[in-house]
Amino acid sequence: MPGFTCEGTLLTNTALRETAFPDAVVTEAIRWVEQSGPLDDAQAMRTAASRAADGPTQITDRALQLGERIGLQPELARARQWSPWVLLGLVALIVVAGLGLAGNVIGGGERHINVIVALVSLLGLHALTLLLWLVSLWLPLGSFNTASLGWIWLSLTARVAGGKRGQAPVLVRATTGLLARARLLPWAFGLVSHGIWSLSFAVVLAAMLFALAFRSYTLSWETTILDPAFFVRAVQVLGWAPSQLGFPVPDAATVLAVAPGTASAGGQRTWALWLTGCIVVYGLLPRLALVLLSAAIWKRRSKALQPDWREPYYRKLLARFAALAPAAIVDADPGRVRGTVPTGLSAAELQDALFVVGFELPPDMPWPPAALPANTTQVLRIDGSAPARRALLDQLAQARPRTVLLVCHAASSPDRGTERFVREVLAHCGECRLWLADTPGAAATQRWLDWLRDTELERITASDRLDAALQGLGATTP
Repeated sequence: MPGFTCEGTLLTNTALRETAFPDAVVTEAIRWVEQSGPLDDAQAMRTAASRAADGPTQITDRALQLGERIGLQPELARARQWSPWVLLGLVALIVVAGLGLAGNVIGGGERHINVIVALVSLLGLHALTLLLWLVSLWLPLGSFNTASLGWIWLSLTARVAGGKRGQAPVLVRATTGLLARARLLPWAFGLVSHGIWSLSFAVVLAAMLFALAFRSYTLSWETTILDPAFFVRAVQVLGWAPSQLGFPVPDAATVLAVAPGTASAGGQRTWALWLTGCIVVYGLLPRLALVLLSAAIWKRRSKALQPDWREPYYRKLLARFAALAPAAIVDADPGRVRGTVPTGLSAAELQDALFVVGFELPPDMPWPPAALPANTTQVLRIDGSAPARRALLDQLAQARPRTVLLVCHAASSPDRGTERFVREVLAHCGECRLWLADTPGAAATQRWLDWLRDTELERITASDRLDAALQGLGATTP
């Protein structure tokens, strides 16, 4: 349709298919590399234009060729090989640190454990880092994310894989940019961080339980300025959540009986299980839950790990690829005889199916429509190119749907290509309807209605309201 830019034509639903994440990283990295100056890409442009039909695939192909030339793919491959080993090394360091912390709590020569100090020592850093991670969920890339274990792992992997003169900085920038755009940055880093913390707490708990099971310790609390009632209340409050899982909570008498020689063996066992329960409930379980949550969100949003093709950089490339494409002939169709309107298929040939087809819609128009009948069989979107039309017509010929709803942009003007396409659709279905979406006013709708009359296509029901275009086809879903 007239009035569409070449970038808009290329940015269609078929073009916006998923790009593999490594390819997306390389594509974004090339964009950042060319911020300092364009690369010599004449050969890459010609090769990409000859290999692919849609703009985003051509851009990715071009980026992969340029990436091979400047060494992005080999360095990315090295990073993927090194990443599990770097992660294992980081896990080993955290586990050793956890064992050291557990040793400081239970390894004293006097075998005396101050339960409050032990609890703060084991949960303090965890609580601080967890708070910073929660804050990062509402903030863009910044110091909160760069201080996480996930960021440390990514940076160490890039440094080990690329050395001092590699492309590590641009690859890291591209990776974090894609993650941030997909709203996955804190969840990706959190998946690593929470996993390491979970393992650390598991090791600490194992070491503590082993020591408490086979050695005798005295657990107590001490204070100089605080009232003993404060500790009674604190123990009861902190112990409420663990008690829901069966861990005992020291009563007031047990809490106050901490002077040397006054604590019973049963009281010491209660103290030990209370401390263990607090670490499980306030340390291990939150991290395990966040590991599962981060993994679920990663799985749900990972398809969004794509470059933003609407960026000015990519739109310029789309225009360059469009200039390389052969010109399309859109003259009048002399082979069609005026007045021959396809009658469509007979009722016996039809299947009870509804196809909703977006035809030459602007790239920024939301798709699919928010309200469609529950019995909708297929929802498609094509750019009007000859290959896309042929593919759709082949699909209609095989499905033989009872109804096809064509969605067109009301502000655009129908042309001879639109007329030819509508007639071809009519030959493969029982009924064709037209929804004029995003209409700017009654004049635009009337222009389409006049066009239908002038082309002798009055049998097509047309409306600028979706509910009217769908009338009689079933209830819409909210």
